[in-house]
Amino acid sequence: MRLGLRLLLGFFLIVGLAAFFVMRVFVNEVKPGVRQAMESTLVDTANVLATMAADDLKQGRIADGDFARNIAEARQRKLGAHVWQFTKQRIDYRITVTDARGIVVYDSGGRDLGRDNSRWNDVYLTLRGEYGARSTPEVPGDDSRTVMYVAAPIYDPDVEGKRLIGVLTVAQPNHAFEPFIAASQHNIMLRGAWLIGLSALIGLAVTVWLMRRINRLTRYARAVSAGQPAPPPPQGKDQLGVLGAALETMRTQLEGKAYVEHYVQSLTHEMKSPLAAIRGAAELLQEPMPDAERARFVRNIQAQEQRLTETIDKLLALAEVERHGWLQNREQVELAPLLAKVVEDGSAPSSARGLRIHAHADGNPAVQGDAFLLRQALSNLLDNAIAFSPQGGEIDLSAQVEANRVRIVVADRGPGVPDYAQERIFERFYSLARPDTGLRSSGLGLPFVREVARLHGGTVALRNREGGGAEAVLELPAA
Repeated sequence: MRLGLRLLLGFFLIVGLAAFFVMRVFVNEVKPGVRQAMESTLVDTANVLATMAADDLKQGRIADGDFARNIAEARQRKLGAHVWQFTKQRIDYRITVTDARGIVVYDSGGRDLGRDNSRWNDVYLTLRGEYGARSTPEVPGDDSRTVMYVAAPIYDPDVEGKRLIGVLTVAQPNHAFEPFIAASQHNIMLRGAWLIGLSALIGLAVTVWLMRRINRLTRYARAVSAGQPAPPPPQGKDQLGVLGAALETMRTQLEGKAYVEHYVQSLTHEMKSPLAAIRGAAELLQEPMPDAERARFVRNIQAQEQRLTETIDKLLALAEVERHGWLQNREQVELAPLLAKVVEDGSAPSSARGLRIHAHADGNPAVQGDAFLLRQALSNLLDNAIAFSPQGGEIDLSAQVEANRVRIVVADRGPGVPDYAQERIFERFYSLARPDTGLRSSGLGLPFVREVARLHGGTVALRNREGGGAEAVLELPAA
């Protein structure tokens, strides 16, 4: 299982379990909470009504006195009350009054007159001076619908002190509160579902954000392990940012050691031949020889010195490009003026060989990149074309857009690329002898062009032309 999925499932499991247990506690507490509030209200109501019924009970007219008439009128009222989201039309209370023996002398429902209620907890406990209440099924044996009974003592209004003369009981069906309980539970469940959903979305967003950063670190580590250049991972003040900075520092240190070792070996190898030629010429110059021979050896030393200087300069330029795994300076570069500058840079050597250079850009294409590096790369391609072109030949520089790619071509009419050199032409220090002089270059120009193309997200190729000659094709993403 992938790390992102594990993180999401773990986050969702923790939040889901927490929300489930919290909702379960809330849901389970709604019903007893509502019933406790209902019982508290019944206690207040019973004691108020007990005080109002005291005179009629003592006078023996509790069944047809003012108290009974007032209760009857109240039960006939159409309430039309909107409680929360429910409408209440009538009074749900049922009121019974027993005498001091527990015999029912008044029943607002008119059902239990004369019944002995002294055995029920509400009356039994109240007659003994305790708090009396009970919850009994409406139908014996059916616990799904119950009624709550709360009793209050009725005292003789004409006697100082508390002489108990009866008990008033207020009954309220529990199902009258079931809609409120169900609605509260439904709202809790609904909001709980929203909570879990929002938590899941937050968890998904956090997981996606975290995995994007981890994946960038993973891609960076894989690129480094494969020896491929890669931009440094995003750095910040959190743990992932610190990890990215540490990885970049480690890469720089490791690559620096390998890089120096590799280039020292390459430079040492390439310097052996020129140094050997210079040493041999210097030894011969110490001996007497004709002036013509002496001048030839001096020219040889100068040529080898120039070769060494060119190798070191181009190696430093290539090292500078390869040292950066990404393009640091990026701007829009129009190719028409860039090609004109490249032709101007190559005007001196091309004129010396009688070459004509034609440059044109169809529609003035542009790329996003580093103008200085692009100019150096095109100058290297043009230098190669000049070196391999015959005296009085022509070189074409062109740029055009094809399918969101800019195609830059440097074409000459020289001998072309031999078949044996096709696979090695972009290797460091590999070069071909110039047709006119037989000398070789440093072999670093084309590797430099390839690195510049890579930094710009493009490619470079060198192939033979129909009718003779070679063409270097540099393709870059269009701006």
